[in-house]
Amino acid sequence: MKLLLLLALCLSALAAHAAPYLPSSGSQVIETLPRRADPVQQDIERLRKQVRSSPNDVRLATTLARRYIDIGRAETDPRYFGYAQAALAPWWNAKAPPHEVRLLRATLMQSTHHFQEAMDDLDAITAADPGNAQAWLTRATVQTVRGDFDGATASCARLSSIASQLASFTCVGNVAGVTGRLAASEQLLAQTLARNSDAPREEQAWVLTLLAEMATRRGDPASAEARFRSALAISPRDSYLLGAYADFLLDQKRPREAADLLRDHQRIDALLLRYALALQPQAARKADYDAAVKELDARFGAAMQRGDSVHQREQARYTLFLKRDAKTALVLAQQNWLVQKEPADTRLVLEAALAQGNREAAEPVMRWIEKHRLEDVAIGALMQRLRVPA
Repeated sequence: MKLLLLLALCLSALAAHAAPYLPSSGSQVIETLPRRADPVQQDIERLRKQVRSSPNDVRLATTLARRYIDIGRAETDPRYFGYAQAALAPWWNAKAPPHEVRLLRATLMQSTHHFQEAMDDLDAITAADPGNAQAWLTRATVQTVRGDFDGATASCARLSSIASQLASFTCVGNVAGVTGRLAASEQLLAQTLARNSDAPREEQAWVLTLLAEMATRRGDPASAEARFRSALAISPRDSYLLGAYADFLLDQKRPREAADLLRDHQRIDALLLRYALALQPQAARKADYDAAVKELDARFGAAMQRGDSVHQREQARYTLFLKRDAKTALVLAQQNWLVQKEPADTRLVLEAALAQGNREAAEPVMRWIEKHRLEDVAIGALMQRLRVPA
């Protein structure tokens, strides 16, 4: 499996995992099954039969799990990640499963925010097999999401001699880009991509997405737009990319384009949320907006009943901007920020604190931003507003 595929999966976990879908009526079509002639589905069915016949065959099970992960990303369908876990069932709760199982388990655990469990597996793999590039890359991803930038930098450094130049530089650039070296990281990563034009298209799309986000944080919308469009031309169904571009369009006050982008991707909670945000200012599409909000109400309600906190970022954003409950949104955003500290999580705490007029709640986050020298024009503007006396 390609290195950057796992990186993309790890970073897009929030966008890729949806709560159970609740149809509005018994007559509603919720799925159109693929034709049996589909070669991909035929291959999956062949593997499933082999796994059923030999359920303890590690090679077969991990092959099937990887195929499910690939399809889940390609189709933006989170159910396939559950299927991947089911394929690994004989080893899922083992203390020391085979390395290939352990790496897939770590990736799937990270996607449900079981970060410590994921790190335990990754630490075990890298200790026993220090040449496992995928494990170091996934480890760096988890550390970056958690805000452990020193650890992530050290993990990325291990890739220099065992991974491709593009993978290594992307790993390093992703960390450096949120720790005070944004412009230099962006320039180096763009040059590296240009030198590696023969890299797999999935890797090119992911690097273009990172570069678009860097340009957005730096305040260069023209460069960001061009990169987002180039990435979408390669990978039009990537859920993380769709969410990132939709956020860009919303920030650029282009809600119609954001809604059109996401119209056919409402199965994913994070994308449905952005779709509703895009519809909100469009009076002519109020019926669609009301339906989207009703669906979000049902999904977040079900998540709360399950005690599921995986979608806390999305729930905080939904509570702040759609339900207009700044007090509750701030609590959710703070709880989420304790778990993950990507720029979007950081920005959301500041937005909620500003909406509630609670500058004190924002202070720990602003100190953290200054300590790590996070550069982001939107976050910088929020900090300025929070520091203006009321």
